[in-house]
Amino acid sequence: MARGTIQIKGSDELLGKLKKNTDLNDVKNAVKLNGSELQGKAQRRAPVDTGNLKRSIGYTSEDSGFTAKVAATAHYAGYINFGTRFIYARPFMTNSYYEQRKKFISDLKRLVK
Repeated sequence: MARGTIQIKGSDELLGKLKKNTDLNDVKNAVKLNGSELQGKAQRRAPVDTGNLKRSIGYTSEDSGFTAKVAATAHYAGYINFGTRFIYARPFMTNSYYEQRKKFISDLKRLVK
């Protein structure tokens, strides 16, 4: 399955402002909240025949809480999300990621102010 990342330009400046203006626990909470919301959105959008794909979508926290990973471990998840020449795409993970990315960036901007 393809991985999506959120890269922020000027991350050194952002990190400096975050350290100066906020408690890093607030950043960890924002990462945790957005990670769990992304998992929920992906599970709601996942097509359900047997329920295996929906159950395989998991959330893990890494890097002392500063990294959230949401992934579907079902071996066919990528085929469903991106499609094949015989199967049309049902982008449950991609659409959820792009929707949640906007909220995550706005949450970080709110913490910097």
